Amino acid sequence: MNKYIKLVLAVLMISGAVYLITDREYAWGFILIFLSIIPILLFFRNEYILLAFWQMRKQNLEKAKTWLLKITNPEGQLVRKQMGYFNYLMGITEAQTNVNASEKYMRKALDYGLSFKHDRAMAKLSLAGAVMAKGRKQEAEILLKEAKALDNQGMFTDQIKMMQEQMKRVNVGKNMQNPHMRRKGKYF
Repeated sequence: MNKYIKLVLAVLMISGAVYLITDREYAWGFILIFLSIIPILLFFRNEYILLAFWQMRKQNLEKAKTWLLKITNPEGQLVRKQMGYFNYLMGITEAQTNVNASEKYMRKALDYGLSFKHDRAMAKLSLAGAVMAKGRKQEAEILLKEAKALDNQGMFTDQIKMMQEQMKRVNVGKNMQNPHMRRKGKYF
């Protein structure tokens, strides 16, 4: 549903409530005012994104992606913060199958903005993994440092440590296999 239709619906409900209150139907008027809060809230929180978050909480990435794909025109239907979370959720769902698409979505999510620090930390951690898979170690280290700084509650401490260990192992493994390094006497 278009975001402006939600506001029009809320205005119509509030005007109907005012009419009912002036007609001395106080109970129905207040009920209609209470119900008009729903389209106003859905203007700021898209229902498909909420349903996708619900499916993510249940660890069902397939259904989460299905709900996200129901948003046909994200730029026209969503406000700025919703665009950030749309891209964030798309990045998480794509991370299992397509690292390049996941990286693209996570970068867009950070550009649009995410409200919570732990969401930004998760996006940076995911980006670090994608960048590390492409072999860009310095960028991955920077992203890991930023993720660690954003992780105030320690939710991603284990993942950050694991990724740092993987980076060390990959680096040591590359140096050991490099024949030029062995001739120079670095390791033998």
